[in-house]
Amino acid sequence: MKIAIGADHAGFIMKERLRRALESRGHEVDDWGTHSTESCDYPDFGAAVAREVAAGRAQFGVVLCGTGVGISIAANKVPGIRAAVGYSVEEVALTRAHNDANVLAIGARFFDEAAAEAMLDAFLTTPFEGGRHGRRVAKIAAIESESGTKSEVNLK
Repeated sequence: MKIAIGADHAGFIMKERLRRALESRGHEVDDWGTHSTESCDYPDFGAAVAREVAAGRAQFGVVLCGTGVGISIAANKVPGIRAAVGYSVEEVALTRAHNDANVLAIGARFFDEAAAEAMLDAFLTTPFEGGRHGRRVAKIAAIESESGTKSEVNLK
């Protein structure tokens, strides 16, 4: 399976550990950076990974920042992406089963390597259930495709 991965400086060390774990399990990993702990901006890496998944060049994405929240918000701005922040193995499995999440966001400051790997394993092995959940995911896609909506940012 091909997995795109990316992180900001706060997620760099955990990204490297997860990248190695994925490779040791036989996955092809497309690493979108960052490649150091030097301060950088999480939206750049969240968007890059999300674009790879949305374009079908990777089956899933994994993004990391300090909390997982900022990078998931950035990833979710890419049409077709359903990024979910992982907090527990059970919750991650449900985001796959019920929401067909295609990008997993992890808060690197809140989990050790074993917990992050367990969530990643749940993410990659839990199938989407479809059925009533498929109807709901389709409604999310319909909201996403609504025209004329654009978020505005106040940079003051």
